[in-house]
Amino acid sequence: MSKSVVLAEKPSVARDIARVLGCHKKGNGFLEGTQYIVTWALGHLVTHADPEQYDNSYKEWKLEDLPILPQPFKLVPIKQTMKQFNAVKAQLNRADVKEVIIATDAGREGELVARWILEKAKSRKPVKRLWISSVTDQAIQKGFRELKDGRAYEHLYEAAVARAEADWVVGINATRALTVKYNAQLSTGRVQTPTLAMIAAREKQIRDFTSKTYYGLQALTKEATYTWSFGPNNQTSNFNKDQVEQILKKLDKSKEGTIKSIQTTPKKQPAPPLFDLTELQKEGHRLFGWSAKETLSTLQGLYERHKIVTYPRTDSKHLSSDMKSTLNERIKAVDLQPYRAATNSILRSSTIQPQKGVIDDARVSDHHAIIPTEESPVLQNLSDKERKLYDLIVKRFLAVFLPPYAYDQTVITLEVLGETFTAKGKTVRDEGWKSVYQEDKDSDTESTLPPVQKGDSIEIRAISMTQGETKPPARFNEGTLLAAMENPSAFMAGESKDIIQTAVETGGLGTVATRADIIEKLFNSFVIEKKGKDIYTTSIGRQLLELVPEDLKSPSLTGEWEQRLTKIAKGTMKKEQFMKDMVSFSKTVVTQIKQSDQKFKHDNVTGKTCPTCGKNLLEVNGKRGKMLVCQDRECGYKKQVAMQTNARCPVCHKRMEMRGEGDGKLFVCKCGHREKLSAFEKRRESSGGAKANKKDVQKFLKQQDEPQNTAMAEALKKLLNQE
Repeated sequence: MSKSVVLAEKPSVARDIARVLGCHKKGNGFLEGTQYIVTWALGHLVTHADPEQYDNSYKEWKLEDLPILPQPFKLVPIKQTMKQFNAVKAQLNRADVKEVIIATDAGREGELVARWILEKAKSRKPVKRLWISSVTDQAIQKGFRELKDGRAYEHLYEAAVARAEADWVVGINATRALTVKYNAQLSTGRVQTPTLAMIAAREKQIRDFTSKTYYGLQALTKEATYTWSFGPNNQTSNFNKDQVEQILKKLDKSKEGTIKSIQTTPKKQPAPPLFDLTELQKEGHRLFGWSAKETLSTLQGLYERHKIVTYPRTDSKHLSSDMKSTLNERIKAVDLQPYRAATNSILRSSTIQPQKGVIDDARVSDHHAIIPTEESPVLQNLSDKERKLYDLIVKRFLAVFLPPYAYDQTVITLEVLGETFTAKGKTVRDEGWKSVYQEDKDSDTESTLPPVQKGDSIEIRAISMTQGETKPPARFNEGTLLAAMENPSAFMAGESKDIIQTAVETGGLGTVATRADIIEKLFNSFVIEKKGKDIYTTSIGRQLLELVPEDLKSPSLTGEWEQRLTKIAKGTMKKEQFMKDMVSFSKTVVTQIKQSDQKFKHDNVTGKTCPTCGKNLLEVNGKRGKMLVCQDRECGYKKQVAMQTNARCPVCHKRMEMRGEGDGKLFVCKCGHREKLSAFEKRRESSGGAKANKKDVQKFLKQQDEPQNTAMAEALKKLLNQE
């Protein structure tokens, strides 16, 4: 009997599909049943060959070899996952296999993962496509009933290949040119470099900012405080101190004012839109201080392991009309104690209908917004982070089914000797969707005003001058940087409206699936660093921006690319034309770098030498502390020498750094306090805390290339946190 091979992107998804399809027989990298063989990738199993795999002479980086332009491109299995590639290949080429069902992530990159495996394995069997947005049993069963012909996704695959080839041609050549030209480890790319440029531009805005003092007036009565307003736009602050002082002098002896008007306006505020990945990452950072990578990793667990949320890597905040029939079951699935008041209110309605604009087919492409699945969770089985993230998703989902938040906005106008003062108040008429967030309530509550009538005379107790300072733009943190990457229009001064619109419409810099990795890459290449939550450019980053050609720094470049890739995916543009332009662009970039007379200065050279090659070591600030790295790119030596921890200083209670090795490990605080790890552990034990496991600490310190707040980091945090 002939069988179908089902190719999933990850083992966890493969196991879910295998269980639904009744594939219980375990093999080497696959699960088999009577009709199906389910196997899996581990993300990408196949990638583009490195330059030296085309020609061994490219092992040595030389300017005269650039640009390197493969024709055609070669695909190679990734060395670390070769075993699984061979396992997948063996199943694809079995004589009893009649067809392949691609079950990788439903999107451009997921298509590339599968198609490259098929191409490298030389599989020529018919292809079908499973296109689902959640991995619940119900979604998998429905997806297999509605399998698509694989040929319908040829253009999507072409767009994915075009993106990969263009990134290789531009990234490899520009990076090699910069690195060889300036003898420094410099990396550039069409997304990471414009992102770095935005961070630098924000720093320039802050440097160039000159603070100004502004002034205002307040009138204090027995029951309220009124704010002075003036001009056609009812301004409340004035930069001219003399003018404000003259008005204050005029009003100084005023004992009363007259109520000129009382205006009450009923207002309604709809619930915020559902989450896409970027919005959820921004919220995770705002509320919990999580990195973009951290939020995505936690979300992936809710999707794959617990199966209680839909596909994470979505750029839509809307739902498609064919989901209406599932909404009732999704609400019932979250009918749990924390949300019961909201779910009861929604389920009692005669019709379950989200607010206007939530269901919009035109604004859903590959995947809809992130919402709960029909699976009811066991909240006790979720980690603290998973619980927090799931809570955000559920509340945002339930909110769109509840009435708008309704309130009356009242403005009382008080006149004093011809000058206008106003007081504003709010009276809530219906909590609506905000009732879901009762326990999260902030200061956005009722502000009552005194019961007055038009024409009333009001006693004034005092009128005083207020003042404040204008503030520069805030430095980027990961949340605000994600927002700027999504909409970089503020950093595109001088570009045409069409180019700006294109950049915004095509999703800005990167995609929802890649932005977290781009930010992580900027940290790992030492061009940016964190101080607290704020992001700063490093000397390397600032110099890099001086060295790269202007086109590589502009957000418009990636906007134009994405627009053309979208056209390729829709079949309205040929991949060959796009790549012809990319080759031309790469040649221009390499020529500009070769002809540049700029210099690069290593201003972080230490007196230490590399134990591997003997060259100087550079001191850099990694995402988790100070590192020593070899200045020779080809050597690659690096070592963590200091790490920021969650251990609190017993003197000033600030976080301490861990320095040293072996028995010499010690904690150091900026206030001057120092203590050995052994002394710290004794202090922890005497205060009833858990002892830090040295092996775990050492293992964590070696995780230099891992994202912040990994599982190991979380374990260390619990051991060392003294808050």
